[in-house]
Formats: sequence, C-alpha cells, structure tokens
Amino acid sequence: MTATIDTPAGTQETVRPSPGSKTAKANKRALLGPYVAAGALLTISVLLIGICAQLVLLSPLQHRAAQSSGFDKLRAELAAGTVAVSQTDQQGRLLRPGTPLMLLEIPKLHVREVVFEGTDSDVLAKGPGHRRDTLLPGQAGTSVIMGRAAAYGGPFRHLADLAPGDTFRITTGQGRFTFRVLDQRHAGDRAPTAPAAGKGRVVLMTATGPPYLPKGVLRLDADLMGAAADTPALRIAPDSLPSSELPLRGDSVVWWQVVLWLQALGAASAAAVWAWFRWGRRQTWIVFTGLLGAIGLQVAEQVTRLLPNLL
Repeated sequence: MTATIDTPAGTQETVRPSPGSKTAKANKRALLGPYVAAGALLTISVLLIGICAQLVLLSPLQHRAAQSSGFDKLRAELAAGTVAVSQTDQQGRLLRPGTPLMLLEIPKLHVREVVFEGTDSDVLAKGPGHRRDTLLPGQAGTSVIMGRAAAYGGPFRHLADLAPGDTFRITTGQGRFTFRVLDQRHAGDRAPTAPAAGKGRVVLMTATGPPYLPKGVLRLDADLMGAAADTPALRIAPDSLPSSELPLRGDSVVWWQVVLWLQALGAASAAAVWAWFRWGRRQTWIVFTGLLGAIGLQVAEQVTRLLPNLL
C-alpha cells in the first residue's frame, strides 16, 4: 500500500512502504495469490488440451505413419523370407517389442493392419499387437492379437460387428491363413473348448464401452481353416508377461518421464504468467504459445502411455 501526506509547502508526497515492512510483505502476499492461481489454471488447461489433441487429432496420424513404415519393412522381409515365425529372430534372440510380424486383413471391417510384436501401450499405438507368450497365427494352438478401440486409429473399433461364420486373413512368414469366426465373448462368458490337436485358433481382443472410456474386454474367437503350419516351441512361458502387456493396463514405467515433463510445464506456465503481468500480453503470446504447446504435447504423449492399452 502507498499513502500520501501533506508537506509544509502545501504539496502532497507519496510515501511507499519500505521493502521489509509489514505493509510491503502484505502487498507481496496479495499479489502472489493471483499469480499462483493463474499458473495452476494455465498448467491444467495446457495439460487437458494436450491430452485431447494427442488422443483425437495426433494419435491417428502417428498410427498411420507407423503402419506405413511397418508395412514397408514387413513387405521387404516377406519377399526376402526373413520374417520371424517364432518368438525369436534368426539369431535366436527374443523379438523386440514393436517388430512387424504379420498382416491382418478383415474385409468386412475394411481393416488392413500390420501386426507388431508386443501388446503394451507403446506397441499398440502403432497398430494391433501379438501377445508375446502365445504362438503365431496359423500354427497349432491359440494365438492372441490385441488392438485399440478408439485412440491411435482404433483399428478394432468395429470388432463387435463380426458375426459367426465371417472370415478374415492373416499373412505371416509361413504363408497366408484364413480364419472363420466362432463367436464373441465378454467377461464371464464361457470360453470355447480348446482347438483339437494340430488345429489353430486366433483370439482378437479390444475394449468395450464408449470411445476413450473402456469398460471391459471383448474377445472374438476364430478357428483356422485348413492345416496348421510348423509350430516351434514357446520361449516365453504363458502368463509370464509384465502387467503392462495385459489387457486394459498402462505402462507405469513412464511415470518418471511424466513427472519431469510436468515440472517443465509448471515452470513454463509460471514464466508465462510472470511475463503476462510484467512484460506484456503480446510478447507473452509470441514467446510462450509455441513453448507451452510443445511441452503440453510431450506431457500428453507420456500420459497416454499410462492409459489402458486397448483404449
């Protein structure tokens, strides 16, 4: 606060409180509240806008780019005969998550997707993923393929439209295989009997519920039509995968990245609020709009990896 006093000469003089006075401290506390509130509101707004933009606008573009790159690599390896047909590569090493393995074609749904190895959030952002502790489609036994229902292109968004008797194709390093749909099942539904010896089955999985709000898991069972291909031994024991590769799980490993990017976002928001009040609105828009947008998208991308992988 400031005060005016009358001088002996009849003029008024403004008296400002000294920096260490109680009045000056009270003024600083009064200004600090709006600064903190504005900074917090800006941080939350940038974060929410970034998450919405990432899931709805950017994720389909990222999915399309990953599919294009994966298809080029898969096509080249199919032509060269070097596509992996087991859980290991030609050197005997376990396949890295994200390795393109096969091509899934569902004519009724207009789906033509490269399927990658692995089922965590990062892999399923590229396209459908093959569960690593199961056989490959076309081999004797059961294979599992998981795909998103909404985000990152939502390749399995219409999976529930498939009915018993519908067919689809999967091309692997062992050839092209056709599967006939048996039926759908949800949580609590009875699973079909295991395929007979020498027969193959594929289970397609995605989320149920409204878009971006998964409530459960839809499983679609389909049997192999024709003879199964050679079946190598499993190197990864069933039900031994980390939790991040199970249905409707997120990748908790990225928490530290989320925290670091949130700190950067908070610091940038604080600087933007200070500039708004002390520097000028036009300068603040010019300098901080791009910076806050870039940081917000980085935070949003890491946050989406914490969300359910079938979202």
